[in-house]
Amino acid sequence: MDTIGSIGLAVVVFASTNIDDIFVLMLFFADRSFTPVQVVLGQYVGIGLLVGLSLMGALVALLVPPAAIGLLGLVPIALGIKKLLDLRRQGQLQDADQEGIPQSRVSLRFLIVSAVTVSNGGDNIGVYVPLFANSTRGEIILITFVFAVMVGIWCGIGYALVNSSFISEPIRRFGHRVLPFVLIGLGLYILAEAYL
Repeated sequence: MDTIGSIGLAVVVFASTNIDDIFVLMLFFADRSFTPVQVVLGQYVGIGLLVGLSLMGALVALLVPPAAIGLLGLVPIALGIKKLLDLRRQGQLQDADQEGIPQSRVSLRFLIVSAVTVSNGGDNIGVYVPLFANSTRGEIILITFVFAVMVGIWCGIGYALVNSSFISEPIRRFGHRVLPFVLIGLGLYILAEAYL
């Protein structure tokens, strides 16, 4: 895959697996007990942990024959189908429940943001493992760099949306409906890369 393709894929993968994080970030930015620095640091630590876990999963996948690695494309497809079924069953996905976040020392508040990011990151790991397993070392470095840039962009968007209720309502209404199709598309892409 060329550099532009890797960057584009990284942006799409990050956006599709973190669309719900926009809402979580908005809740943290709206909570005056968290400073913007704590929210941003927590998000970086949380995404970093998810990427690290995914890289370990991809290393394990290297021990599997190449033809079997393509089958990992079924994971994002399954996640997308599950989300579509959830949408149908519930009418719409519930936003992450942030009530009851325990008070903690100010210096450790970023750990709360990190914990929520990681606990909300099942989709990330399910998508990142096959992505990294099907990428070269150079592509992994580039994708990881793009993810780091996207975390900053995501935090900026979340902060801006907290201050613009006009934009937040449409995102809340339609973002969760787009995510399943992006996951299914990514899974099909991984399968096509492996078998075509």
